[in-house]
This record gives sequence, structure tokens and C-alpha cells, in this order.
Amino acid sequence: MNTMRTFEKEIQPLVTSESDLEIKAVYGPEDVPMAPPPPGEFPFTRGIRPDGYRNHPWTFRQYSGFGTAEESNRRYHLLLERGATGLSVALDLPTQLGYDSDDPSVEEEVGRVGVAIDTLADLLLLFDGIPLDRVSTSFTINSTAAIFLAMYIAAADRLRIPRVSLRGTIQNDILKEYVSRGTWIWPVQPSLRLVGDTIEFCAEEAPKFNALSVAGAHFHDAGATCAQELAFTLQDAIAYCDEVVSRGHMGIDSFAPVISFFFYTHSDFFEEIAKYRAARARWAHIVKERYGAKDQRSCMLRAGVVCGGSTLQAAQPLNNIVRVAYQALASVLGGVQSMFTAAWDEPFALPTEESTTLALQTQQILAYETGVTRTVDPLGGSYFVEALTQAMDEAVCNIMNDIEMHGGMVSAIENGYVQQIIADEAYRRQAAISSGEQVIVGVNRFLIDKPIPDVKCYELDTQARARHLARLAETKRTRSQRAVSKALRDLVDAAKKETNLMPLLIHAVDQYCTIGEIVAALKDVWGEFKEPAVF
Repeated sequence: MNTMRTFEKEIQPLVTSESDLEIKAVYGPEDVPMAPPPPGEFPFTRGIRPDGYRNHPWTFRQYSGFGTAEESNRRYHLLLERGATGLSVALDLPTQLGYDSDDPSVEEEVGRVGVAIDTLADLLLLFDGIPLDRVSTSFTINSTAAIFLAMYIAAADRLRIPRVSLRGTIQNDILKEYVSRGTWIWPVQPSLRLVGDTIEFCAEEAPKFNALSVAGAHFHDAGATCAQELAFTLQDAIAYCDEVVSRGHMGIDSFAPVISFFFYTHSDFFEEIAKYRAARARWAHIVKERYGAKDQRSCMLRAGVVCGGSTLQAAQPLNNIVRVAYQALASVLGGVQSMFTAAWDEPFALPTEESTTLALQTQQILAYETGVTRTVDPLGGSYFVEALTQAMDEAVCNIMNDIEMHGGMVSAIENGYVQQIIADEAYRRQAAISSGEQVIVGVNRFLIDKPIPDVKCYELDTQARARHLARLAETKRTRSQRAVSKALRDLVDAAKKETNLMPLLIHAVDQYCTIGEIVAALKDVWGEFKEPAVF
């Protein structure tokens, strides 16, 4: 009989997580040799705050921005009225890539996947009536992030809002753009320089504003596993910290508090929880041991997350409501600081007011009806969760060591190594979905012969776009061309030196230089990035 039991045990199939971490059938005390310290204590595995969400929940955000500044402003007011506690701004592709809306080459993209912003005049309209000193604002923008931050600072200056009062985050993670998303402009080194300039500037002038949100989210959506997402994100963060520290102006404790992180929560429930717990601990050790941080606050990984992303499906799309809700629960159990929940209809179009409100209320129900905020790290001490957290940390360390062996993240991106890893993983995942090995309800299993619901799609307001272009033309006509030309010349001269460019960018946008003009000027100095071939 014992032989039979042994044989049965041996032939049990291996069960793994998305990141290929082995999952045992049962866990016990022997799987957790050392429990992590309490919440609020280094290395913050159980959370960066000892009280968790007991006194205040995470920041409720909704990612929104479309058409013109006026249209997006109306949506922001709606979201704030319905209980959002932070804004997350989507910019259109021309803005993200440094083209003005009147550039003929981008005519069809203006205002399509985000709001079009060309000058300071647009930004002032975007935030009309919104108290910038009381609302936390997040911007998903990278290659032109420094320019957009300059606009935000200039707008606050115009409104006489102290820079030290500004709260929010600018994504500004250019390294992941070269790998997973594609909105790059300049080569890696000058782009790193701009990130470093923004970090230094915010640390000194706007210490409550996060100059950088190191964004593993896009690694994950491009095909990376959960463990790869975290490892690549931490390697990116190291590259940015190295850039600032190497300048010799600031130690880690001077700027680490203005660095935040941004992830996607996908559908492997417990692995995602383990990811956030492992992320905090690993980052704490990196900051303390690699950079010699003395301030505990420097070691705290603060994470914002998206629930939805590439897990949203066009087939049986109402299932997306359930997917997002479970992902939001995993995010909260993992201890994140802010969240935006995707609307169920995003595979088809920009969300409607109704679907956006439902996505926001998903968070509100979670915070105020389920009781999950009553205790801190409620899964702490679970044999399974603690063991999975440790396994995640080990897998992340192995991936990070591999990147270090390839010269670090910058070199691994420049030679296409990271791109190849993600491409291989994306292929493997799609093959698993196509074969049915990885189940997606309504896509490759449990299919229902039911037509796709009639979804109301957002239609660009051509008259609003015409007004936007007319405003841009009027701004160019009425501004001082002499002041614009001088501001651009000064910026070009500074770009050839080691000067921090943020003060010059703020001055340039304050003279109503456009994003496209500033990008073109810097292209003349730095050139453009050439993508490596990946086979």
C-alpha cells in the first residue's frame, strides 16, 4: 500500500504559476523558515505603513483623456464628483511622440487614444477648475515627460500654487519604452539624462511629486511573466538611480522618495500578491545595500497599479468586470498605494461615462463594503503566500543577475537582449492560449454562441478638434516669436553641456514653445534612437 501511495505521488502532474514557479498541493510551517517583520518595518514585505489602509484607502484613479483639453476636463470633473481621489491622464500618441497637432504626418492620430496637448494654453484648459494643490495627478508619458512636467510646473506657477504643494506622478520611464511600448524619440543616453534631470529637479523643487514611475506594467502586457516584469522593473530603477548618483550632486536619500513604481495586476491571483510583497522587500535591500540609504523612507517601494490591461477580452466582454474586480482584490491584498481599474468595454473603444463609473465603483465597493481594509496584510503568515513570496524573490534575483551578466539593463536594451526575452515569452504564452493549455474563459473554453454587445464607441468631435487646432494657430500667432526662438536656442546650448534642462524647459513652455518645437530642437543635438534587430 505504501508503494502504491509513493507511485501515485510521483506521477502527480507538476503545477506551476504563470512565472513557472512550482505550486505544491499543500504548504506547512516547513515551507516558511523565516516570517517577515511586521508591516511598516524594513524590508516592508508586509507593507510600507504599519496601519495599511485602516485610516485611509489607496488612491482611486481612473485613466482618462481623449479628444481635446475641454472634453477631458469635463470627464475629470465628473470622476472627481463621483469619488475619484486622483486623476490619471492619458495623452494622445502625437503628444507622447513629440509631434504637434498641426503636423500633417499625425493628423489622424490627434486626440484618438488620449488628450492632445501642444502648449501651456492646452494644459491650463485641461486642469481648469481643478485644484492642483489638492488633487494627485498621474501622467502616462515617457519620451516627452520632462517637457510635460515643465508644463505642469509652469501651470502651477501661473496659478500661484507652490511647487512644494504639487502631488502626483509622471511616468517618465523611458527604458521600458525601448523594450515594450515604443514611444521613444532620442537615443538611450540623452533620454537617461532627461530622467535624471527631472529626478533632481523634483527632489529639490517639488518633493511631493514623483518624478519617475518605473513601469513594469508594459513589460507584463508585452508578454513578460510576472517575475520578469518585476526583475526588469527593478533593473530599470537601478539604471535611473545609477544615473543620478553618478552625477555626484545627490545621495540616494535625497531623491529616492520621488521614485515610485507602476505595475499591471494580471489574473494569477496569488502570484500577483506575492509579486508586490517581494517587490517591496527586494527594492528595500537594493536601496540600502547597493546605495547605502540611511533613511527608511528611501527604502519604501510605493506602487500604483492597473487592473485590466491585456487581460481584457473582446469575447464575452462582460467577463472583464469580474476579471478587473479580482485583480483589484489581489492588488489590495498585495498592499499597493494607488490603483486604476479598466472599464469592461476598453477592448472596443474609449470607455463611456457609465463603464468608467462602474470601474471606479469596483474600487469603492472593495474599499468600503468588503472589509479588506480592516487589517494590514491579511494574508501575511499564510504558509502558501509567504513561500510564494520567497520563491518570487528568488526568481527575480536570478533574472536580475542574468541581466547584470549582460552588462546591465541599458546594455541589455541597446543590444536587444531584453526584447528577445519578452518576444520569446509572448510567443510561448500565445501558443499556450491557442492550444488551450492556458484557459481564457469565453476565448478558448466555455464559449457561448452570443453576439458581441452593441457598444457605444467614442467618436472624435471634429468641431472640437478644429477648435483645438485654431487655438494652437492663435497661440503661435500671438506669442513672442523672439522669446520662443531665444528659449529654444538656450535649450539647445544647454543640451550640449551637463546643465540640468528642467529650468530651461519650464522657461520654454512658459513662452508657449510647443512640444513639437522643443523635441525638434533636441533632435538636432541628440539625434534619434535606432531600434536593434531582434530575431
